[in-house]
Amino acid sequence: MLTLRKTAAGFGLDLGEAPEPEAPGPGGALVRVEHVGICGSDVHAYEWTEGYGFMVPHLPVVMGHEFAGVVAAVGPGAGALAPGQRVAVMPGIPCGQCAACRRGDPRGCTRRATIGLTVDGGFARHVRVPAANCLPLPDAVDTELGALAEPLAVGCEGVITAGIGLGETVLVMGPGTIGQALAIMARAAGATRVIISGRADGPRFDVLRALGFEDIVDVAEGPLGAQVLARTGGAPVDAVLEATGVPATIQEGLGVLRKEGRLVAVGIHSAPLTLALTDFVRMRHRLLASHGAARGTWDRVLALLARHPEGFRPMITHRLPLARGIEGFELARQRAASKVMLRP
Repeated sequence: MLTLRKTAAGFGLDLGEAPEPEAPGPGGALVRVEHVGICGSDVHAYEWTEGYGFMVPHLPVVMGHEFAGVVAAVGPGAGALAPGQRVAVMPGIPCGQCAACRRGDPRGCTRRATIGLTVDGGFARHVRVPAANCLPLPDAVDTELGALAEPLAVGCEGVITAGIGLGETVLVMGPGTIGQALAIMARAAGATRVIISGRADGPRFDVLRALGFEDIVDVAEGPLGAQVLARTGGAPVDAVLEATGVPATIQEGLGVLRKEGRLVAVGIHSAPLTLALTDFVRMRHRLLASHGAARGTWDRVLALLARHPEGFRPMITHRLPLARGIEGFELARQRAASKVMLRP
């Protein structure tokens, strides 16, 4: 079968044939992948930016962690999961044995594996995964939208971490898929105003407008702070949700945040942060981090998708066969696309 694999440390991916996976073992499932999205993390691994050295001991690995498909087979002990079910797949695989797992905190697992980064993922026709990672899709949600569940869950978790509430003004930094998910979930949480910033991101700004967002700041046209405060009448924002992956933007976001406001970093960064710590202390800002999503958050997202599935479809701007996957990565690198969806 055709796969996109990371085979060695360094720039690039290999598109080529690999054997079909074996039948699933106990507690496992074989999923026929129908749609898989290219994530910003995939692009970072493709470029081999700082922070992805953890993959080296696991190479070669088939990438792709935002995917949905149909269960082709199950092993013994797979519970209610059955062949023919349409599912979205959660990428995190907790070890089940560390202290965090034993106390019922799988997100805190210290030996966690990740489908598509440390074990084979969805850039292939078939993939073996734990049955527990397969979430049945609601009838109204097709597998293309099901492949959006992972980034939407990441956005939802970021909003939960920030504690966004009714009537708040929120700044989302970064107009890509995760930024779009953060904006959607902040609106759903009751934020009265959601401002999104980016730099010369025309195609992604267009997607945000199609999703119903008009407060868009292009920092290529002037400083972030001045543009945001002009929109709020000089009032600082209640919360900042950062999805740029550029460390310097954290300081910019703090500059428009109210006293005791919250900034949640969701982006993955390839360099350290320099922070004006005295200002940070005096303003009593809260700097938080959010990574991945809990199972309960996935359930919320799938329920939200089922209520208005077509409202999320504008997030997907490019649909390509897996054979053109490298082209899709280059589109994502050049910020010429919002979500690129591949079809194995």
